[in-house]
Amino acid sequence: MKTVAITQRVSVIPEYGERRDCLDQAWPRFITACGLLPLVLPNIPDVALALCDGSNIAGLVLTGGNDLAALGGDAPERDDTENALLDAVESRGVPVLGVCRGMQLIQQRCAIPLRRVAGHVTKQQTIRIDGELAEVNSYHRFAAFESRPPLEVWAVAADGVVKAIRHSALPITGIMWHPERNTPFATVDVALFRRVFNPA
Repeated sequence: MKTVAITQRVSVIPEYGERRDCLDQAWPRFITACGLLPLVLPNIPDVALALCDGSNIAGLVLTGGNDLAALGGDAPERDDTENALLDAVESRGVPVLGVCRGMQLIQQRCAIPLRRVAGHVTKQQTIRIDGELAEVNSYHRFAAFESRPPLEVWAVAADGVVKAIRHSALPITGIMWHPERNTPFATVDVALFRRVFNPA
């Protein structure tokens, strides 16, 4: 089974003076349903990079949660970790799939402007994926209304919010919906992850 690295959100616990990394248990279930083995990474750049180097990862999943620091988020160490991971895997051609915040990080690295939006926190939303109507969930407060090379748009909401992107030259994909939050998991989402990471 191929291993994919997966990032975590940061949860700030003031009463204990702790900054905790955490991941919904649905994520490992979803990743294994895609025929992959998840390697959960801490938000410590050198440790995360060492784990990836020592595990011969077949891909990287950037999960949701925490706004980007540039948008007022409270987890700059997560931005640092995920940017370091992207620098490392891009140079090696390792596939990347960014989910929600993960897609926004990819957009930010490509200088795509992100701004606050309304109406995109809902269990069900109709969007167009490759031109066809589809139902997805949506749990984000920031988004882009435009794109530019090297990012190509392949899903969009009715109000023009970009819902999915692909890099034209690198194996980098982004989606704004959360595949791990569906019960049961959507067949199209499992197929997408299998296509991106090509599990044996």
